[in-house]
Formats: sequence, C-alpha cells, structure tokens
Amino acid sequence: MCGIVGYIGQRNAVPLILNGLSRLEYRGYDSAGLAVQSAEGEIALRKSVGRLSELETVLKAEPASGSAGVGHTRWATHGPPNLPNCHPHQDQEGHLALVHNGIIENYLELKDELESQGYSFSSDTDTEVLTKLIAREVKKASSLPEALRNALSLAKGAYALGIVSQDEPDVVYAARLGSPLIIGLGQDENFIASDVPAIIKYVDRVIYLDDGEIARLTQDDIQIQKLDGSEVTPEISTIEFEAESADRGGFETYMLKEVHEQPRVLRGLLDQYVHHSGKVDISSLGLDKTFFEGLSRVVVISCGTAYYAGMYGKMVIEELTPLPAEIDLASEFRYRNPKVNESMLVIAVSQSGETADTLASVRLAKEKGCKVLSICNVPGSSLVRESDAVMFINAGPEIGVASTKAFTAQLMAFALLGHGIAEHLGSTTEALPKQLEALENIPDQVHYLFSRIDEIKAIADKHHDGPSALYLGRRFNYPTALEGALKNKEISYQHAEGYAAGEMKHGPIALISEYMPVICICTRTEDEVYEKVISNMKEVEARHGRIIAIANDNDEQVDGIAEDVIHVPETLEIYSPLINVVALQLLAYYAAQARGTDIDKPRNLAKSVTVE
Repeated sequence: MCGIVGYIGQRNAVPLILNGLSRLEYRGYDSAGLAVQSAEGEIALRKSVGRLSELETVLKAEPASGSAGVGHTRWATHGPPNLPNCHPHQDQEGHLALVHNGIIENYLELKDELESQGYSFSSDTDTEVLTKLIAREVKKASSLPEALRNALSLAKGAYALGIVSQDEPDVVYAARLGSPLIIGLGQDENFIASDVPAIIKYVDRVIYLDDGEIARLTQDDIQIQKLDGSEVTPEISTIEFEAESADRGGFETYMLKEVHEQPRVLRGLLDQYVHHSGKVDISSLGLDKTFFEGLSRVVVISCGTAYYAGMYGKMVIEELTPLPAEIDLASEFRYRNPKVNESMLVIAVSQSGETADTLASVRLAKEKGCKVLSICNVPGSSLVRESDAVMFINAGPEIGVASTKAFTAQLMAFALLGHGIAEHLGSTTEALPKQLEALENIPDQVHYLFSRIDEIKAIADKHHDGPSALYLGRRFNYPTALEGALKNKEISYQHAEGYAAGEMKHGPIALISEYMPVICICTRTEDEVYEKVISNMKEVEARHGRIIAIANDNDEQVDGIAEDVIHVPETLEIYSPLINVVALQLLAYYAAQARGTDIDKPRNLAKSVTVE
C-alpha cells in the first residue's frame, strides 16, 4: 500500500528517489524516508513523519548523496507513524538498509527468536524484524543473495523489498512475494518501484517481478533468482503510456483531471469492442462460443469501488444474457467455502490488479477449477498474470486515491461484456441496435455534464456542512448510490451511506431530519421503478429532509419535490449509472473542496490495498 523507489546508476540517487516517491503519493502514506550509499559503501539514512516536504526539509538540513539508494513512503500497519517506525530500517551494525511493503505475518515469532539470540528492537514494525533476520543470515551465509534466500524462506506473509548493503556497494537488491514490485531498465542505470508512474519519467522498459523472486541490480545488469536459487530469465515489457499521463495536465487536482478524462476512456472502450456491424465482439478475450455455452453461472469478486462495479456487472449480465450471476466481496469469498467449480466463470475486478483479497480469491477459485476473467487497468499486474483472460479497461494511470475513471470504465466493460456474451450465446434481441446506439452516446452525455459544473458546485457549497448524508437508488442505480456515498466519505470526510431506496423504511428513515441531505437518484421517467423513487422522495419531503435529486432534464415532477436538482441527460436505465455517477463524483469533489480536505490524498486511505 506504500511506495517504494530504488536507484542504482551514475547519478545522485536522492533527487531521483524523491521524484519517484512524489509520483507515488497517491498510494497513501504518513511518513517517508530514504537510504543512500556512497561509493565507499557507507549508508546514510534520512527519515521524517508526514509528507515528502518534511523529508525534503530534513535533507536540506542534513544533505545526503550516493549513486545507490532506496526510498519509501509508509502507511502505518505495525505501530504509529513516528521516526522509529519509519522506513528504511537498519540492522544493529548499520550495514544493511531495507524498505518494505506488505506484512510479515509471523514477525512476533521471529522477533522472539531474534531477541533470545541477543538482537534488540527500537520500533514496533515487522520490517525491523525482517531486517535483522536478514542480518543474522548474512553472518551464516557465503553471500548476500544466499542470506536473502534463507531469511525470506523463514518469513510468512507478503513483501516487496528494496535493500542496500555495505557488503556490496553499487548494488540494489529487490524481492517480491504478494506485493507488487517492478524493475525499470535504463541506460547505465536501473530502478525499482512499486508502481510504474514512479519511474516512467526515466524508463520505458520494465520487468514485473513474480512472487518468490529476488533481483540483484547494478547500473548495467539485472540478475534474478528464485528462493530456491534457480536462475530466472526475465520477461521485459514496454510501458504503454506516456509520462505526461501521470501529470495533472493543468487541472487543480489529479481527481478533477481524471473525472474529465472519462469521456475519452469510455469512447476508447467502445471503439475497441463495438464493430461497425452493430455488434459487440469480445473474441479478443480468448473466450469462445463453446466456453460460454458450457457455463452454469458467473461469479463476480472484487473489493471497494470495484465491488460496486461488480454489483452493476451482475445485473447487466443477468439482464442481457441467460446466465445467472452473483457478486461477492473478495474479502468474504476467500474465507468461506464457496460452491464454485469448473462450469463457472469468475470475473475478478481490480483497477490495480494487486488487491490482496481479490488475488487470494482468484487463487481459491482456480484451485476449484474455475476459469478466471479479470477486468483490470494495469498490464503486467499480478491479477493479469494469474487470469485465463483479461479485459483491459485502458483508463491510463489513475493517481487520485478516490477512483473515478477506472470505475466508469469498469461499468462500460461490464456493459460490453454482457452484450458480447449475449452475441456468443445467440440471446440478442431486436432491441440490441437501439441499446448499442444508446451505449455509444454515453461518452458525449458524460461530457455534457461538465457544462453543469457551476450548478453542481453551487449545490455542494450549499449542503457540504451537514453531519451526514443519505444516498438512495434502485436497481441499476443502487450501486450508483453506494459509490456516490463512498466518494463523499473518501474525500470530504462527511459521513454518508448508500441504500437501496426500497430499504429506506427499514431503518434509515429514522435519521431523516431538516439537517440531512438525501441524494435521490431518480432518472429515466418511463422506467418501472421511477414512481417508486418518487414515493421515496415524498417520504423524505414529509420529514423535512433536504432532497438533492439526480434527474433527467425537464423532469417537472422531480423539480417540484427536490430542494435542488442535478439535471443529467436521459439514456436507457441500464446505462444511466455511467452518467449519474459522474454527477455524484463532481458533487463529492466540490463538497470536499468546500470542506478544505486533501482531495487527491485523503487521510488513512491508500490507492492499492495490497495487504488484508
């Protein structure tokens, strides 16, 4: 969940590490540090609590330089954010410095063993335990690679490591198990990083380390071994997006930029899968008609925002195809005994492709014989490598912690996938051309919303200071309500809850008062649930709740009930979440702006949840 950057080459590592860490700030962190090694092998550590600017202040007071180094932004798991817990950590002699993402599950057992052997500890972290475990093995082994293999064979859990050692000046080591880590290949220099944006300014070729691999980097060579000592021939990949795509591009925040990128991302998916014949072709996924004909059902697994996309996907698949579908939180799926088998398709959804619970659930499903199709944004990620087929959403790097363009791209992917499966199974209807026409209009309709930003901002300014907010939606827009509430919680810190509108009377109605904004998603005037949402709104009105409605243009009925209305273009109900959620993203954005929060880096959150 944190950021790692390492460098070995001819340049001073410090500014390169700081620049890389700054590009990983979106991952979430509460402290930062780096270790650099001089040509003589001496290691200098610099650490700070808080933002990278604090670390830069420390470096101005105590400069450090060296051609090899590792840096880290920490998101606290073991112990509070303070200097003793901040990475990098060193062994007792100061010969070794290590940064670590992940969790060592048996660290207490290892710590007790090391303490009994005379090792002492100054932090609360599992990382310091791992550092001193490696230091112990160094004393026994004939080489540092052997010591790393021996130590990591004793550690249980997940890790991505960057290491420098006085025993090997001008060398950086990297290791990975369950937590993402990449190697960037430069000219007379090499990098490690926990995500591509950190090093995209310097390299265009990368190696994605696999679980159980240890890499030794010099400025002109990469050697990779498995934990058993066997050599690995790495696969080199080319980075497919430009460095500029990881910049703000003139917008005040990454999140606002990414909201505005949604029409382009959605259009790109449509251009890729919708043919001029008026059909959706998903044959490029490698799943043919025979495969779909043999399916008994579809199971969608995901976490967080991707879970809400999966809820939508379940409904789309059941609406457009004869297949039954279900949705499960990956964090629950992996801890029960799911009744899945080889006749089922598991669809795993993850923006990063590194979500720990989703990966564990995929592995469980594969053990039970399921085929796995992933919907993902990151080529080379763990989920992509472990799936039988991949539908890339091609959203480009999403830097803002609160997902926007990745979420709508996941919705579009499910809509296209539903149509594609229907084509394979011959279950299309005469309504398909009209449906596809409506789907192809979505990017332009989303773009139209940007002309309403001033109106949305005025509504956010009016209601942002309420203690809580309730979001209501039905059917396809129930997940929209959940996602709208989540966006509000994530970036404005206003308590918000999403509910199926039909459940309002089963408890939440007790909370409604003249102080509570109630956001009602009430689009599609001829839809069968429209009148039921109108009834919900009347119930809120009767209790003096402050209604903010998401409604279609020229809907006089909603205009007459709601205190404020965000008008959106009309489309088929099945596709309306793609438009409605953008309105809710903007509402949350401007509420957060009014509340003065850090929109791109909300407190306590990380972009990629790579541990449980």
